[in-house]
Amino acid sequence: MNALPTPPEAFSDDQLVRYARHILLDEIGGAGQARLLAAKVLVVGAGGLGAPMLMYLAAAGVGTLGIVDDDVVDLSNLQRQIVHTAARIGESKATSAQRTVAALNPEIKVVAHARRLNSGNALSLIEGYDVIADGSDNFPTRFLINDACYFARRPLVSAAVLRFEGQVATFKAYARDEDGRHGPCYRCLFPAPPPPGEVPSCAEAGVLGAFCGVVGSIQATEVIKEILGIGEGLSGSLVLLDGLRARFRKIKLGADPHCRLCGEAPSIHELGQND
Repeated sequence: MNALPTPPEAFSDDQLVRYARHILLDEIGGAGQARLLAAKVLVVGAGGLGAPMLMYLAAAGVGTLGIVDDDVVDLSNLQRQIVHTAARIGESKATSAQRTVAALNPEIKVVAHARRLNSGNALSLIEGYDVIADGSDNFPTRFLINDACYFARRPLVSAAVLRFEGQVATFKAYARDEDGRHGPCYRCLFPAPPPPGEVPSCAEAGVLGAFCGVVGSIQATEVIKEILGIGEGLSGSLVLLDGLRARFRKIKLGADPHCRLCGEAPSIHELGQND
């Protein structure tokens, strides 16, 4: 991961109280909490996944949170997007989420990017953050984020949810071990977007609101683990969740040697090419 800013040398009295339960954990402690305070995380999508993610990352003390979303709050969002309120219907989701997160933890910096992520701005946005969390709801954006994170060498924590099912994975195909091997990228798992209409959206198939909170919270946990370098990350693994049957399954993923982005003979050499 890219170098993080220098952590603060000492905590204020309020910070010691606010983050006491983190500091008590051997895996985090004072040094880990300081690293969280110095970290910058970009959350793409302030919707069903982004909403719980943003609230838990803010509560955890991630020092800078960026929010990318070009949509506005709609009444139908409130069943699952807990970062918004009825009073904000018609307001930008990015600024609505910014207000909620800032109220939860006033000491962190929250940046609202009320725009659509595209091939012209994705790389410059992503390069300004340490970890990227994809909470988007469409395949073109997911592929764009994957490619930009690969070129910018940023960890990507990706998730998706539909009806009662969800999945979470981390992609760091840019990182190679001492033998030159690397994990998969999103394109290794899904080589190309499905044809339009083949996979229904939440608006078409529905989604359990509370289950979005489960998946988004797991995603937030993986973001925190990436920042701190603790535990066993999900690079090279995919967690599948079945909310209706209360089943969680973790499967191994391998890099595809024929992947157009990270394979042995890639055909995608820059963002926006052949996508």
